[in-house]
Amino acid sequence: MITSRDTGRWVVPKGWTMKGVRPWAAAAIEALEEAGAKGHIAKDVLGTYSYDKRLDDGDTVSCEVDVYPMIVEKLKSDWKERDERVRRWFGVEKAADLVDEDELADLLKLLARKPKKVPVAGPLLKKADKAA
Repeated sequence: MITSRDTGRWVVPKGWTMKGVRPWAAAAIEALEEAGAKGHIAKDVLGTYSYDKRLDDGDTVSCEVDVYPMIVEKLKSDWKERDERVRRWFGVEKAADLVDEDELADLLKLLARKPKKVPVAGPLLKKADKAA
């Protein structure tokens, strides 16, 4: 988990879509830039949640986020946004308790119950097991 730059609340790495970049690849780029995390990322969406993003001018815009799970293989000690965020590991149940968005909490809890049975996470976990 990382903190958001504006409010300091706990969030997962996320970002805007990138022209010419597949959505899961964009998610991997955001994970690297925001959390210094590298690893195997799913090409399918685990789920979606909504939140209101506060803009620099104080206005808010409603955002819908597609969540791509990642098996983290490496955490860099030096990454792009390290001076702007806090990065911490939490169990998925604790992470679900820390986030403000109920839909995101539900997605995290889904991973806590039976991750190998989750259609998106199961193949990703098997792939990581083979690589280990």
